[in-house]
Amino acid sequence: MTFPVIGVVGGGQLARMMAPAATALGFELRVLAEAEDVSAVSAVSTSPVGDYKDLNTLLEFAEGLDVMTFDHEHVPTGHLRALQEAGVNVQPGPDALVNAQDKLVMRAAVDRLELPNPVWASVADVEALISFGDETGWPVVLKMPRGGYDGKGVRIVGSAQDAAASAEWFEAMSPLLAEAKVEFSRELSALVARTPDGEARAWPVAHTIQVDGVCDEVIAPALDIPVEVAAAAEEAALRIANELGVTGVMAVELFETPGKGAGFLINELAMRPHNTGHWTQDGSVTSQFEQHLRAVLNLPLGATDILGPVVVMKNFLGGDNQDLFSAYPAALASEPAAKVHCYGKSVRPGRKIGHVNLVGTSTADVDSLRERATRVAGIIRDGRVPAEESPRISEENA
Repeated sequence: MTFPVIGVVGGGQLARMMAPAATALGFELRVLAEAEDVSAVSAVSTSPVGDYKDLNTLLEFAEGLDVMTFDHEHVPTGHLRALQEAGVNVQPGPDALVNAQDKLVMRAAVDRLELPNPVWASVADVEALISFGDETGWPVVLKMPRGGYDGKGVRIVGSAQDAAASAEWFEAMSPLLAEAKVEFSRELSALVARTPDGEARAWPVAHTIQVDGVCDEVIAPALDIPVEVAAAAEEAALRIANELGVTGVMAVELFETPGKGAGFLINELAMRPHNTGHWTQDGSVTSQFEQHLRAVLNLPLGATDILGPVVVMKNFLGGDNQDLFSAYPAALASEPAAKVHCYGKSVRPGRKIGHVNLVGTSTADVDSLRERATRVAGIIRDGRVPAEESPRISEENA
């Protein structure tokens, strides 16, 4: 009996963070990297560089693998089907993954499953967009069905007069997804994992805080959420995973809508480890990265119990400090309980380069945890200790 070989298409931070879990379990991890300097290359010894949009490159990478999985959802669906036809064990498979690749397909699937969906439509041109907005009310959220992430490929169209400015989007891709703008209290994430045999487990529903379309903080579990809403959100995520045949980790991003319908609406799906699940590295019995590897190999899933009453994850983006390690002494001294995860990326303003996790001893500590995690992240980002203590985080961002 030999240990399995897992291939990950994509060399970003998600592939990088699968490496420690693979090493601990004795698995061999290989990564198809976009370039020699991407995040996962320094953590994974076998990281050939290749174009994931080229089928021959994918077929060559698949040789010797027990399973192929993904760091992102951008591999063409047709290539995934061709890989399956060639006998490659692709997890998740194309029939499931297309629901994360194409937002129009996803919206139709959520409707088919009779789960809470915003009002939406497929719109082929500016005229159809105006008709949708006039019918549902302005503003309207316009999304590119494929290729968007971290707020990219999304725009708010405020009125029929503003719709004409979207013409170039329709020229680039048509049809587009139009959604009624949702009034919500906060964003949530329901993270689950499922094996090919159908075993599935969920982590507690988490509260996610977005800044400029990018995940900034996560609080797990989501505090002050009605028990029935949390249970319904978890059940919706598990149902999506089961009905769509998802394998591996899936994040279901949600809008919380108190007092309306089920109390939430489904925003987007991601079928891979996800930024909103990074808290599980230090805050759960089984991290999302270990769970993903277990799931795609059809192994029994690990426990998803949380390791404290509350866990906070704080992202840090590129800032003024290019020499991140130079800030480690001050950052680590400022908060000995902090767990720092750095992605090995070159620093660019606004680029995700790492995150900080903190586990609390009481839900009453959540504000303090957020401040402390923000302080550690800020020291690394800026390369200096703030002259004064960080101001209290405003309640409007809570």
